[in-house]
Amino acid sequence: MLSIALAGKPNAGKSTFYTAATRADVDVANYPFTTIDANRGVSHARTTCPCLDRDRRCDSDNCRDGKRYVPVELLDVAGLVPGAHEGRGLGNQFLDELTNADAIINVVDASGATNEEGEPVEIGDHDPMDDIDFVEEEMDLWLASIVDRNWESVMRKSRSPDFDIDDALAEMLTGFGATEAEVAASLRSIEYPDEPQQWTDEHREALARDVRRRTKPIIVAANKIDVAPEENVERLLELDKPVIPTTAEGELALRNAADAGVVDYDPGDGTFDIVGDVSDDQRTALEGLREATAEYDGTGVQAALNYAVYDLLDRVTAYPVQDASKWTDATGTMLPDAFLLRRGSTPVDLAYAVHSDIGDGYLHAVNAKTSREISDGYELEEADVIKIVSTN
Repeated sequence: MLSIALAGKPNAGKSTFYTAATRADVDVANYPFTTIDANRGVSHARTTCPCLDRDRRCDSDNCRDGKRYVPVELLDVAGLVPGAHEGRGLGNQFLDELTNADAIINVVDASGATNEEGEPVEIGDHDPMDDIDFVEEEMDLWLASIVDRNWESVMRKSRSPDFDIDDALAEMLTGFGATEAEVAASLRSIEYPDEPQQWTDEHREALARDVRRRTKPIIVAANKIDVAPEENVERLLELDKPVIPTTAEGELALRNAADAGVVDYDPGDGTFDIVGDVSDDQRTALEGLREATAEYDGTGVQAALNYAVYDLLDRVTAYPVQDASKWTDATGTMLPDAFLLRRGSTPVDLAYAVHSDIGDGYLHAVNAKTSREISDGYELEEADVIKIVSTN
């Protein structure tokens, strides 16, 4: 399962984002380091279900009238402060939690109501632009320190006649989630000496920054847009990097209201309808939220998750079935499962994602939408429905 981590300063709204996206109870309070141990839960990326191409909707609990929700792990990491890579605020412990994440959502307080340490201040007193590169910089320097601490081992290995720097660095960085291909790509993109003994701190830092960029891409969630000064949000959206306006508090309120039958709302909808009995104060609050999010087509929480999965990580959703005509499994359940695979993945990759035994016994595959057999090298597309034929 893909893992998406929430990172940022204390009090930026990470835990509220996490609670809204996972419906899990966590500590939420207006003081630094409310979260000490990372919270792990299941959230979802939203896509369009292929059942909309049929005359009935599918049977999955994760499909709501053609809105398909695909599970991903969501990790809520404790707040980071400047100097985290040097251990400030238990920073190394918190940065370590990001090791297994596939992508990072940097939750920024767009209202400017928390200072650089995450302490509450008046709205507008802090410039949120100062927080944009903060998580990225701390992660880069943290990884650079790891590379530096392990460089002596690389130099020792370089004395071997069969030494290969790609292999040595891949071995070092595997724990950070880097693959051999990613390390090799980083080495191709930077300039460095042939001998590890000649590498400087600048070379190691350049490597760390490039590897982090490839293995831990970052999107910014400009949070608290419902109370943020308009000029703050406008400046954030003008940045040359992905920024999604969000209100985690608004998303949490809507999900609670939907659970109570007060509103008709699915995560990721651009708006909502009030369908239950509400007090005048509740109606005023809901209408205010509708107005605050209208410009951004919703609360942004689901949009941030979607961007992390489908844009940053470039995934496609594939649906394995046993009956190519009915799109069902052995029990007759229509489109029971959905898998997020790297773009460029093949039917063989999907077979292994379903189960290693299915992959080992793979024979061929059929595109259930066209009822045609496809080659082993066929690159899966978003919403493909695939019948896998296997000996196992």
